[in-house]
Amino acid sequence: MQQTTNTILMIRPINFRMNEQTAVNNYYQGNLELKNSEINEKAQKEFDTYVEKLRSFDINVVVISDTTEFDTPDSIFPNNWISFHQDGTVGIYPMFAENRRSERRDDILQTLEKHGFLIDNVVDYTSAEEENIFLEATGSMILDRVHKKAYCALSPRADEDLFIEFCEDFEYTPVVFTANQTVKNKRVAIYHTNVMMCVAETFAVVCLSSIDDKKDRKNLLKHLKEDGKKVIDITEEQVNNFAGNMLQVRNNKDELFLIMSQTALDSLTLSQKAQINNHCKIISSSLNTIETCGGGSARCMMAEVFLPKVSV
Repeated sequence: MQQTTNTILMIRPINFRMNEQTAVNNYYQGNLELKNSEINEKAQKEFDTYVEKLRSFDINVVVISDTTEFDTPDSIFPNNWISFHQDGTVGIYPMFAENRRSERRDDILQTLEKHGFLIDNVVDYTSAEEENIFLEATGSMILDRVHKKAYCALSPRADEDLFIEFCEDFEYTPVVFTANQTVKNKRVAIYHTNVMMCVAETFAVVCLSSIDDKKDRKNLLKHLKEDGKKVIDITEEQVNNFAGNMLQVRNNKDELFLIMSQTALDSLTLSQKAQINNHCKIISSSLNTIETCGGGSARCMMAEVFLPKVSV
């Protein structure tokens, strides 16, 4: 089993804007005083620069364009509806916002097959939407694929029972907790686990102060430490700058990188950067428009492809 992949699926936006349906519990979203067409154009430029940067480090990026068929302002964040696994299984997940459900497209699987990837099995959890139950893939869950542990901060977008069902189906040990942020002097659930936590091969970046329950915090640390992860703690202010929304990937030469936005990198202390650099290099890219309007960052834009390749 591998924790990192060298192939990333990314969806190029054509209708990007602030999604009013997700803003109800994504407190990182904000408005830009621009026309939607201008916002989309800026987002496309940020997306293209980001893809170019990843490819310049010899990381495989499969880019698929969004379609005009549906109104899908958040299609740039595919990691919320799909996950790929080394045994050829694909997971498809229920989404909180109705207009995000149209992001799920069968042709994306067909494109990956054309790229030589093998899909053996699809596990589809989307019927849970009928009961208003959601689990937004690797947004809601952080997978330690080597130690077969799944970390999940419960929220309106991460249902505990469905998370446990996923863990049973995919044979992961569940690590459940609640992570909060302060909004208007109140503690409210962080909408996605991957905003406050990232698990890499030899370390983990996590906002421990967001886990108010001491038992939860202790349990999380116990799991990370018993698996040999060096824990790099970040603050809530850094989470607000998307410093938790990172992903470790490898390139075709087997070099490891931690990918984040420029905003995230700028928020890190010299000590935190040094700690990360002890494990791998950092790649950053400016994603200001995407972060402001979308409330998601570098990690949300990448769906990791772990599927096996068809043997020729």
